[in-house]
Order: sequence, then structure tokens, then C-alpha cells
Amino acid sequence: MGYVQMHRQQLGFFPTPIVKLPRLSKKLGGPRILMKRDDQTGLAMGGNKTRKLEYLVGEALAGGCDTLITGGAEQSNHCRQTAAAAAACGLPCHLVLGGEPPDIPNGNLLLNGLFGAEIHWTGELRKGEKIPEIADQIRESGRKPYVVPYGGSNSTGAVGFVEAVRELVTQLAELEETVTQIVFPSSSGGTQAGLIVGRSIFDQHFQLIGIGIDKAEAGDRPFDELVLSLANSTAERLEAGLTFTPSDVTIRNEYFGDGYGVVGELERRAIQLTAETEGILVDPVYTGRAMGALIDMIERREFSPDDTVLFWHTGGTPALFPYAGEIARRDINK
Repeated sequence: MGYVQMHRQQLGFFPTPIVKLPRLSKKLGGPRILMKRDDQTGLAMGGNKTRKLEYLVGEALAGGCDTLITGGAEQSNHCRQTAAAAAACGLPCHLVLGGEPPDIPNGNLLLNGLFGAEIHWTGELRKGEKIPEIADQIRESGRKPYVVPYGGSNSTGAVGFVEAVRELVTQLAELEETVTQIVFPSSSGGTQAGLIVGRSIFDQHFQLIGIGIDKAEAGDRPFDELVLSLANSTAERLEAGLTFTPSDVTIRNEYFGDGYGVVGELERRAIQLTAETEGILVDPVYTGRAMGALIDMIERREFSPDDTVLFWHTGGTPALFPYAGEIARRDINK
């Protein structure tokens, strides 16, 4: 099935590797586990947002825009990669971040400063609510800003994950592997929407299991409805001739814990177990929660021993450092 092509600005290193996790698989005693290493996309210590940004920045440059603006939480992986993308393309970047400026920046926030981003602090508003106001100020200064949506998740950004499925299918064929399920963190919706569209375009039959990260993500609207709407708008944007229904969207919403960005035992165990069995780091907010969910589902025997589950590592490891107090082993110096 074909679809229209869109403007794309090369920012990352693709394809990202697919690796086997034999020691973690053996320890859990369930299905075989593979991992798609989008923490290795190459832009600013990696992450899945690089895929979206290639199309978003491509659209911005094609439209003559000369400034990028986006928003998120203080330790937003999306904002860090947007700041790096702007620097790589010679564009000023404005980040609209929730919270207050810390005494010493760490993690993603430290990197934002290194990339030269101008930061606007907005207190409790962590989803870019003040972007329109700040964008107007930028226009009044004579520049033409491009607003990168929250999480890079609109029909432009989601195309990055349609193309990711093309990449995945090629790699699996080369590895002579068949995947039965793909598990990944689902937050702003663009990753899951793109995967849904890509699965249909490339005639794949694996199950897509999104792990809900933030119960407030979609506001008053059910998050599965947001993902479904985004999948349909992405397919329409690509003129792919596809329509999706609620049955195409699977999101597990029982792993929110104490809330967004709050590290609990689920995340601590997943971070530690993945690190000590495979030497791979997952982050405390997104991939740690999603990996914790996968471990829990395996231990609950939700998969067959004959299954091959692919965990899509969406990045975020710079956020490990600001969360050191919540995730550090207490016996490390004993």
C-alpha cells in the first residue's frame, strides 16, 4: 500500500538496533523479549521524538519558519530533543516548561541549556498552555515560529512512526524474526498512532500494547479516543485509504502508580532488573514504567511461552540522574 511522502529533515541515526534480551527473558521465565533501541537514535542522547522531529522540522523548514517553540515538563525528553534539533538546523528554540527554575540544572534541563534553548517557566502548567502567548511575542519580534506540538504528537509527527514500522519490518526479515506483540510507553499518542497506521500499511499482524503513562494526558477526553483520532488523521494526511476503529487501540491504564513522574516500586524494579540482566538503562518516567508493566504482565502469564515480545525503548535515560534519590540502590556502598 502506498502513501504520499512528506518533507523530512534528517536528524537521527537509523535504523536503530533490535537486540535480544536473553537474560531478562530467562529470569522472567516467559516469552522471548526483543528490544527496539530508539534510545540510540543519536540526537541529544537519543529517544523516539527524533523520528517525529524529522517530519516536524522538515515541515517547519519547508514553510519558511525560523524558530522552534514547544513545551513540556521540566525533564521533558521531547523538549531536549527539540532543542537539539533546532541547534542542528541553526534555529533558535524556545521551551515552555512547567515548574520553577532549579538552583542547579540536571538531566534534560542541563542539556537544554547546552543546546542554547531559551526557557520560559510556567509553574503548574507543564503541557505548553502558554505557547500561543509566547509564539505571539516571537512573531512581534519579526520572526516566524513553528509550534512543535506537545510530545511531537500530531499527524505530521506520527508519520515518523509509520516509517518506523517500515524500518522494523525490514529488520525483522533480515533477522528472520517474527514478533507477536509490541509493548511501548504511550503518552502524547503520536507513537502509538503512527504504529497503528504503519501496521496496516505494511500488512503486519503483531498486537500493539500501549502502556498508559499519565492518566491526565488527554484531559477530559479518554486517551484511547485521542489515539484513535490521531491514527485516523495520520492515515488521512498520508492519503492511505485507511479507517481505524476502537478495536485497533489497546492501552493498559492500570500502571499509573502514584501519578506522572512519580517513581514507585514498579519503576525501580524495572530499572534495576533491566540494568543488571542486560546492561541497558530505562528511564524513571516512561520506559521504566512501561518495562515494569511488561514484567508484570509476563509474571501474570499474560503471554504464551511461544510469543516473541518486542519492547520499544523510546529513550529518556538523561532523566535517570535527577531521579537518583528515588531509584538508587541503598546497598551500593555496603
